[in-house]
Amino acid sequence: MENWSGMAEEYYSPENDEISDSITQNWTVQALECYYLNCDCKKCSISKGNYSFICQMPRVIDTLLETVGAPEPERKTA
Repeated sequence: MENWSGMAEEYYSPENDEISDSITQNWTVQALECYYLNCDCKKCSISKGNYSFICQMPRVIDTLLETVGAPEPERKTA
């Protein structure tokens, strides 16, 4: 199965990982960056930080698209 960006679900974090409601209420700067990069982690500013967590942004973006819709083009930051 694929998500909005055509990425296979295997790139999603595990389903039992909870996503904070606070990051699925509106488009954050990081969510906008990820959306406009089409979830390409190689281009993401967070991936350059060598964090030790599994990115949940693809799931966050899917939730945002379902609940608030696509971001307004003028908000593009990436």
